[in-house]
Amino acid sequence: MGKPTGFIEHAREVASEASPLVRIGHWKEFATPLTQDKLQVQGSRCMDCGIPFCHTGSLISGMAAGCPVNNLIPEWNDLVYRGQWREALDRLHKTNNFPEFTGRVCPAPCEGSCTVGLKDTPVTIKSIEKAIIDKGFDEGWIKPEPPETRTGKKVAVVGSGPSGLAAAAQLNKAGHWVTVFERADRVGGLLMYGIPNMKLDKKYVQRRVDLLEAEGIAFVTGAHVGVNYPIEKLQEEFDAIVLCGGATKGRDLPIEGRELGGVHLAMEFLSKNTKSLLDSEHADREFISAEGKDVIVIGGGDTGTDCVGTSIRHKCKSVTQFEIMPKSPETRPANNPWPEWPKVLKVDYGQQEAAALQGEDPRTYLINTKKFVGDENGNLKELHTVLIEWQKNDKGAFVPVEVPGSEKVYPAQLVLIAMGFTGPESTVLDQLGVAKDERSNAKADYGKFATNVDGVFAAGDMRRGQSLVVWAINEGRAVAREVDRFLMGSSNLP
Repeated sequence: MGKPTGFIEHAREVASEASPLVRIGHWKEFATPLTQDKLQVQGSRCMDCGIPFCHTGSLISGMAAGCPVNNLIPEWNDLVYRGQWREALDRLHKTNNFPEFTGRVCPAPCEGSCTVGLKDTPVTIKSIEKAIIDKGFDEGWIKPEPPETRTGKKVAVVGSGPSGLAAAAQLNKAGHWVTVFERADRVGGLLMYGIPNMKLDKKYVQRRVDLLEAEGIAFVTGAHVGVNYPIEKLQEEFDAIVLCGGATKGRDLPIEGRELGGVHLAMEFLSKNTKSLLDSEHADREFISAEGKDVIVIGGGDTGTDCVGTSIRHKCKSVTQFEIMPKSPETRPANNPWPEWPKVLKVDYGQQEAAALQGEDPRTYLINTKKFVGDENGNLKELHTVLIEWQKNDKGAFVPVEVPGSEKVYPAQLVLIAMGFTGPESTVLDQLGVAKDERSNAKADYGKFATNVDGVFAAGDMRRGQSLVVWAINEGRAVAREVDRFLMGSSNLP
């Protein structure tokens, strides 16, 4: 640790952002990074904790506390403080294959478990991580590193999201021939089509894919395994199969009027928008437009926020976001102690932009949608809601109870259902005969990742259910080690 008093002398500082009314006019990332000098100052705030919880990656109360890929955070913070950026990059890459992704889209559970955060604001870990990897690319330090020798073993990875890419990267390092199958026309899974461009510019995804390809990984797009690419062919041609297809089955809202035009799952809206943006900068009009419409987003998570920000960039007439849960507190409650993830009110970019345009936060809490109502042409025109309270039933479980007299009708021509995901699509699992757990995920123990089918492994959201990008990378790296052990009898992968 270079500066024992850094956290006392210096306040937390993060990257500045373009004002909401400016950034809604484009689809580019809008953060302006701190200068190198300021980042070194921020690195000095990392104190000698003794036991740094920032990189533990444990689950407490069902949520990540610390970094799930166990980033060596105090080490590279100190190296940045000392100006040793190349060494910091080496330490970062020891645990994380894709810091350019996590440095942009991870919610940073590491910062929630930062010791400085006990009494002050936490270290700007995420900003420093992003700066390290961006500098590595800018300086030309990151180059293709294909393995010196090949084992002759062939591995198929199904799905090119963060878990699939991490698994492929590690298996390739071990010398296996890796082919990644992706059903979309571009590689990246939800990194490419599920996260809007202003949050993760796709040039960074493509840059990493190009690097992996230069290292010897083969990518096959437009290959929907089990649909237009036979499962039997996969089994015949490869020595092992890794299933990383994600948890892409969206949670629906099967209420009256669900079939009306203008009611869509969030991922349909977001993926079509990004594809059209990349294909033609929206000139092809092959997307679901929110322009001029009253938009209701049902769901309060990150996907809901992305729907808000995307609708605003479409120039919607208005946007409202429904949350069935109560508003989170401003500060940690007593039952949410450090180092747990702080369950506090988060005002993300979408809410900032909606507030700048409409004068207030777009979120309405403790509200339930009862039905959708359409016009004579079968298109959505309004939705009916009621406020709820959470009360314990006779079994002690909290259930929503309607508040009498709180019914309200909202005009809406576009509804985006962003209520999370219920699990993986079953096509590949069923055709391979992979057993499922009670949540319909591929059944495979964490740490082993082997399914009931010999030579078939599962990792990421397809195994654990909807989760964070950083957990996907964790599982991708770990499943690679187990596949390597299965193929070779032992493994030197971390």
